[in-house]
Amino acid sequence: MPVLASAALRARDAVKGIWQEAAKFGVIGALAFVVDNGGYNLLVFGLPGGAQGGPMRAAPVQASVLATTAAALFSWVGNRYWTYRGRHREKVTHELALFLVANGVGLAITAGTVFASRQLLGLDSALSDNTARIFGWVLATLFRFYAYRRYVFVAP
Repeated sequence: MPVLASAALRARDAVKGIWQEAAKFGVIGALAFVVDNGGYNLLVFGLPGGAQGGPMRAAPVQASVLATTAAALFSWVGNRYWTYRGRHREKVTHELALFLVANGVGLAITAGTVFASRQLLGLDSALSDNTARIFGWVLATLFRFYAYRRYVFVAP
């Protein structure tokens, strides 16, 4: 029975650790979401109530790339120094390179949903852009959580 109890305690601790990690990842992700979507909306649609639109209103896919890049940099700092502070690599450049690759895939997923919405479905409203971006963001977030745990922020 002690072996079974020990295994149950280890399993409980592992699940608790993953949930704590997921919660921190979620906080950083929520803040990055604000940077990403807030930046995108400002770039494409401008300030609320502004009839002119944003400075990148004619380039929504590029605006998505720019906003997602800013959010990714915010995310790297937050995840490196908070979520995975005990798991980051000694070689910062190697870790950052892996992080950028993972986020490049995430960026392609998010920009791809905007592209599909605009170019394939012909939708161009703020609602359709934001729906496409949220859908892409959810898919990209699932991918990033896996990639960060498996490849980027590994135990030394």
